Amino acid sequence: MASVEELKRICSQVRRDIVRMVHAPASGHPGGSLGCTEYFVSLYFEIMKTNTAFTMDGIGEDLFFLSNGHISPVWYSTLAHRGFFDVKELATFRKLNTRLQGHPTTHEHLPGIRVASGSLGQGMSVALGAAISKKLNKDNSLVYTLHGDGELQEGQIWEALLFAAHHKIDNIISTCDYNGQQIDGPTDKVMSLGDLDAKIRAFGWDVLHIAYGNNVEQVIAGLNEAKGRTGKGKPVFIIMKTVMGAGVDFMAGTHKWHGNAPNDTQLAQALGQLEETLGDY
Repeated sequence: MASVEELKRICSQVRRDIVRMVHAPASGHPGGSLGCTEYFVSLYFEIMKTNTAFTMDGIGEDLFFLSNGHISPVWYSTLAHRGFFDVKELATFRKLNTRLQGHPTTHEHLPGIRVASGSLGQGMSVALGAAISKKLNKDNSLVYTLHGDGELQEGQIWEALLFAAHHKIDNIISTCDYNGQQIDGPTDKVMSLGDLDAKIRAFGWDVLHIAYGNNVEQVIAGLNEAKGRTGKGKPVFIIMKTVMGAGVDFMAGTHKWHGNAPNDTQLAQALGQLEETLGDY
């Protein structure tokens, strides 16, 4: 287990990786990746029981499914620093024949990736299948998913929510990255989610909140509380408020960096705000 200060140092390096990865091919999604950095680092370095000697079946270990697969840079960086593959491979992001595609895929056999994702709305359904499999196999480990708030506008999410509650799939913890932004603008203007807490509860889930998902201590506390609520007959849902683009001042809080890459000047400006703590690849 890492200390809070160590986790913060990892977060700083992951953020450096994100802006550099997206800059090199001039393509990718830095905003949501930066906003979810504390979540990924907390999950992989503190919360989940994982095995870097990767197997697809994941028997006896916790599983994670990224439904909003476009924020792959933060996942790739976290996996690399956790030891799933060499950090130097981050330099191949979005390049020809890379294992680090813009959206996670499986045919390249990248350790840590169990399903192709990025077609929004599908990740929860896949994760529920894995959770059911664990129950059938009497495997007591947990399944985690992450979703964007804009993604919750997809109808398949709500079918999956109904299914999970009806079948009492209580070994899953799904988190919504509630940053209020999506590709076309503020989520409330594109299609408001309204009272998301009340809606998820009405669908039969246990709901809790992380007030500020860009704080490591709050993320760890929230995820630990969620773990304590599993196994009680209800699936668990976390509404986690974050800032899109957190850590880089000119990217923070706006949808404009959802899918835009920084130019050379902007990269230098961003890196000037992010401490190099583990060494750049």
